[in-house]
Amino acid sequence: MGTSQNNYLHLARPLAPAAVSTTAPSTAPLSVSLLPQALFSILDHASRRPADQERVIGTLLGTRSEDGTEVHITNCYAVPHTETAEQVEVDMDYQKAMLSLHLRSTPKEVLVGWYATSGELNTFSALIQNFYGQQGEGTFPHPAVHLTVSTAPGRDVDARTYISAPIGVTAERAADSCLFIPVPHEIRYGDAEKSGLEMIAIAKEREDRSLLLQTDVETLERAIEQVLEMLERVSNYVSNVLDEEAEPSSALGQFLMNTLSLAPKVDAESVERDFNNHIQDVLLVSYLANTIRTQIDLSNRLATAALTMGHAEGAPPTDAQQQDNKQQSDRGGRGGRGGRGGGRSRGGGDRDYQRENPLGL
Repeated sequence: MGTSQNNYLHLARPLAPAAVSTTAPSTAPLSVSLLPQALFSILDHASRRPADQERVIGTLLGTRSEDGTEVHITNCYAVPHTETAEQVEVDMDYQKAMLSLHLRSTPKEVLVGWYATSGELNTFSALIQNFYGQQGEGTFPHPAVHLTVSTAPGRDVDARTYISAPIGVTAERAADSCLFIPVPHEIRYGDAEKSGLEMIAIAKEREDRSLLLQTDVETLERAIEQVLEMLERVSNYVSNVLDEEAEPSSALGQFLMNTLSLAPKVDAESVERDFNNHIQDVLLVSYLANTIRTQIDLSNRLATAALTMGHAEGAPPTDAQQQDNKQQSDRGGRGGRGGRGGGRSRGGGDRDYQRENPLGL
């Protein structure tokens, strides 16, 4: 396949006859998907490189499909290396230690390949590619994915993905020789990544390169405005085609038909009624959440007050208070006995008085 910039030769097998082996690495076609956080990590690594270093390299981590034809690059980390015109040195011990630690923390992400911040493919690239695709500590029997990201200042970021196939060379040159085969790739992102990328794109056009985070209502408003703009653009295109002012496209027409067929066939009143019902449900949930929060706060305050009062009433008396209580109990006991004696004498006098006055006069 030839392009205006580069010429590639797609080969799935070695150029020269090679020994048939059941343990040969797979060179089957595959597709690669790249997440934005992995790409940003690569760009950050490139921005922190020394001034005299042309490119940096690192390890790619991700997941594979069961048949190995789909690779999802989700993470990466930098690997120290030094490169000159005559030789290249990669810290293999650092690579093995980092991979072991990463597999302990995230066992679902496995080694899938390596990256370099340069589009050049040379002998050193083949040497590193063979290291990542080897048996044991490499991606064998799956092919190692090589991701190149151009980070030239003032130019757009250009990412390309390759796998390799062995070529017919001597045994002495087998370690630093391979055929790089381009494979298709795409950058995938979810709703959370999309919001972040949109914020970055908006901040790019500002002089201070900064932007305050928007609220949910502002985000919804911006999304509705974008949808209205797209609808207006499509409506203008369809009107121009009907008026024979624009060139029709069967592929675009089919795409619009498929998109419109997915839209629910409901009237505007039903949409407004469902929206109002949804708003009422949201308000009800918010009211209940605030009520529960208030009740929990009140319960905590009551429990704290009860514990404070109980501790004050049940505090042990001091030594002085114990001595006063003892003296008061002694005086009370003696006075009680005297009172009981006086009562008996008064009681006797009452009985004599009753005998003299039987009528109680």
